[in-house]
Amino acid sequence: MTYAWWTLIPFVLMLGSIATLPLVPATAHLFEKPSFQLTLALVLGVPVALAVWLLAGDGAAVVHALVEYAQFITLLLSLYVVSGAVFLAGDIRATPRNNTIFLAVGGTIASFIGTTGAAMLLIRPLLRTNSERTRRVHTVVFTIFIVANCGGLLTPLGDPPLFLGMLRGVPFEWTFSLFPEWLFVNGMLLLTYYFLDRKYYAQEPAHALQADATDIEPLGLRGAYSLVWFAVIVFAVAFLPSIDLHAIEEGHAHLMDWVPLREIVMLSAAAGSYFIGNKSIRWRDNQFTWGPILEVAALFIGIFLTMVPALKFLAQVAPSLPLNRITFFVFTGGLSALLDNAPTYATFFEMAAQLPGEPRVANVPEAYLVSISLGAVLCGAITYIGNGPNFMVKAVADSRG
Repeated sequence: MTYAWWTLIPFVLMLGSIATLPLVPATAHLFEKPSFQLTLALVLGVPVALAVWLLAGDGAAVVHALVEYAQFITLLLSLYVVSGAVFLAGDIRATPRNNTIFLAVGGTIASFIGTTGAAMLLIRPLLRTNSERTRRVHTVVFTIFIVANCGGLLTPLGDPPLFLGMLRGVPFEWTFSLFPEWLFVNGMLLLTYYFLDRKYYAQEPAHALQADATDIEPLGLRGAYSLVWFAVIVFAVAFLPSIDLHAIEEGHAHLMDWVPLREIVMLSAAAGSYFIGNKSIRWRDNQFTWGPILEVAALFIGIFLTMVPALKFLAQVAPSLPLNRITFFVFTGGLSALLDNAPTYATFFEMAAQLPGEPRVANVPEAYLVSISLGAVLCGAITYIGNGPNFMVKAVADSRG
């Protein structure tokens, strides 16, 4: 079936609602409620899914979208819950140097405990450290840039698009080959942040700097034993299988192809962290709430469902696109900022698999895979909807004023 341009309207409405409703005084308070967010997502998403399944006869596309949504949310939920049991205590001086070190550490660990885990672990102590300062918004923005996105380039655990790539056969260790790009981009971002923060630090009122200098508490890690749960999630992502839709669709699936073993282990790690971990760390120190992950879960079901026709339409026009190393980066990156980077990565991955070129990784020309990976991960930082952890950082920062 051919998808017309107007099939993109529900998706555009979904994005427009996310962008505008929180800014309109009449709807801002309403949009804060998870029930409203879920209602909006389902009102726009379910009719699209039914139309694609029943009218277009493409039920497989809807099933793929739902399964990838479930895998996506399971990874984010597990990392979010486990990070809530680890608390980085302390309140050091909010100098440009200290803030830059915070972001550098976050960008380094993001590839190994996930951008969600790193962002949730560091955003609260970073906000606490900067609580006496009057200029803090840029620090939250660069946390999204570095910790919630660009730092997660080195492993499939780091960022959801790379996780989808691993599901499609990209070796777990392949992303380590992107280290030069990871170092360059994060180095430039840290350098930019440092000089920007120096400028704002010089403009801080004297009373703010005095309060910041006197309210000091050494840094310390509480709940370090919960890092074991992070290790379990890393193991699950690296070594355990999930549902194999291709084997199921082709009719040669075995019993284990139907079992989401990876997701079961990740959710078990999250449950272990939640029920066994120190509750005072989660509820008192981290002031843990379900709000950020509920917001991501509610809004992204609408995004994933309304995105099905958008991705199909993109696949239709793909043959007319000038696809090469540069344009793969531009198209993947530009659309990752608007379509969410995980399914956008998957779409261009499948397109690249149809093109010639050597050497190949997971049947995709490696040069194109590099461009697609960089575009999806790095450009997911451009908007809040570009990557799930962006929503979480924003929600935590909003809750702290």
